[in-house]
Amino acid sequence: MNATVTWLKNDAINFEAKNDSGHSVILDSELKLGAKPMELLLMGVGGCASYDVVSILQKARQAISDVRCEVFAKRADAIPAVFTDIHLHFVVTGKDIKESQVAKAIELSATKYCSASKMLAAGGINITHDFKIIEG
Repeated sequence: MNATVTWLKNDAINFEAKNDSGHSVILDSELKLGAKPMELLLMGVGGCASYDVVSILQKARQAISDVRCEVFAKRADAIPAVFTDIHLHFVVTGKDIKESQVAKAIELSATKYCSASKMLAAGGINITHDFKIIEG
């Protein structure tokens, strides 16, 4: 897995990040052209965990129609302003979804499958999870 980050050389400090498959995102902190790098880290951990949760719930034959992961973070006051706490709140919508299945899916993601969560937790970040189920 590789990526290339290239300065866009305009009047601001922003970059285009491109992965091996050719997909790209804009990284920005000034012009609002794209996400800040730390925001991308949060989106990555939310995406990684969401992928696991959806996959596990589908394999458990849960009739999910939507899964949303809201990611909240706290950062240290000092430079570098690293994340100290990350909370993932899952909102799972579907028909007759079993609470125990959602809890199990989130636990498996956190403890076994989500590489992003495991890596950040190994760096000392406190990562917590909760969920809400919406019938529909």
